[in-house]
Amino acid sequence: MRARLAEWIVLLRPGDWVVLAGALALCVLSALALWRGGAPDKAVVRAGGKVFAEVGLARAQILEVPGPLGVTRIEIAPGRARVAADPGPRQYCVRQGWLTRSGAVAICAPNQVSLSLAGGAADYDSLNY
Repeated sequence: MRARLAEWIVLLRPGDWVVLAGALALCVLSALALWRGGAPDKAVVRAGGKVFAEVGLARAQILEVPGPLGVTRIEIAPGRARVAADPGPRQYCVRQGWLTRSGAVAICAPNQVSLSLAGGAADYDSLNY
């Protein structure tokens, strides 16, 4: 395999290397530009399927959202949000950590509370691809 690769590399001329480098740079820049989500403007908190609060991400604050199992605590910081505490048994939404991209969601299903970030352009995923 190395011998074949070495034979192939010998045939490349300086202009070929420039074209390969340009193609690689174009691919990297395209991926960075097209696959990143926009900066979120607000956090949308739902409880029991209804919007509980829409909060801007400009300043730090803490929301306490009531649910069937107890109170879910949501922490907002500039440009990001997270579920800090939840009475659910498995803590999946707490383990989600800080949400920083538009379209990101943390769902606390047992307590019927969800946190999503909105605004900007959402990342591509299997649902909107």
